[in-house]
Amino acid sequence: MAEAISSDDTDGAAPAKRPLRRKLLAGIGGAVLLAGVGYSAWDVLEGRHHIETDNAYVGAETAQVTPMVVGLVAAVLVSDAQAVRRGDVLARIDDSDTRIALAGAQAALLKAERQFGQVDATSGALSADVAARNDGIDGARAQLAAAQAASQRAQVDLARRKALAPDGAVSGEELTAAINAYAAAQGNLDAARATLRSAMAARGAAQGMLAANAALIRGTTVTTNPDVLAAKARVDQARLDLARTVIRAPVDGIVTGRAVQVGQRVTPGAAIMRVVPIRELYVDANFKEGQLADVRPGQKVTITSDLYGAAVVYHGTVVGFSGGTGAAFALIPAQNATGN
Repeated sequence: MAEAISSDDTDGAAPAKRPLRRKLLAGIGGAVLLAGVGYSAWDVLEGRHHIETDNAYVGAETAQVTPMVVGLVAAVLVSDAQAVRRGDVLARIDDSDTRIALAGAQAALLKAERQFGQVDATSGALSADVAARNDGIDGARAQLAAAQAASQRAQVDLARRKALAPDGAVSGEELTAAINAYAAAQGNLDAARATLRSAMAARGAAQGMLAANAALIRGTTVTTNPDVLAAKARVDQARLDLARTVIRAPVDGIVTGRAVQVGQRVTPGAAIMRVVPIRELYVDANFKEGQLADVRPGQKVTITSDLYGAAVVYHGTVVGFSGGTGAAFALIPAQNATGN
């Protein structure tokens, strides 16, 4: 059964809803005001002292792995995404050529050491030769003195016979013999002088050879001789090249970008893979200029990753600022009026 509602009842219900609506609006307004006051307080106390950006990228000082010697790759011991530690073997280059080079360098070193010993021994022999030449000179001088004395006697004898020849006291045969004896004495004197000159020349040649030989080893030993040191350097280089046929990880990290296969010929300086040190990552964060007014190196930073979300927070430190904006280092820099 339907009942009619009188106009008096309707007028009484409307005034009852108005206080409720006012209270609801007042509550909403108070909540908004409270939120505004809270945000203002947070902005004053906390928000103004923090800036944030979503324009950030993770980077790392990637270590490129490059061979130092030429050769064929004999083995590759790692693959992409594999974790390695510093010093782990990444690849091996065939070392046949480097082993042969090392053997040749070692043989050259032994030869240089023996040549030094030979030169040292030759100096002793040359010193003895110089001494023998001195003795030869002494003998030549003695012969010269004897020849000079014989020449003088023959000259005196010839003069005496020439003085007696006009009186007939000396026969012509005796005078001729005296003349011949004097001529022979003069020949012997000239021969003695030539022998002395020859002996002195021979001594000079021996002294020159001794000086030249001594110059090769003067002030050095078998370990400090320049030729020996050069041969040792070649041995060290060959040994280093042999060690470089084993390519090792330069840092701890993850292998990426592997671009080498067994049998491939590699050359020095050509990158064959990279190792990313994931424990030494950094973040390049891009901010607007107005946000950097109060940013200083050394300030603390909190970082969240898209991979883990806000549930995982990393803590870092401001290291420094770039030397220019991204536009400044772009291939075609932007030209705008602000000049930022």
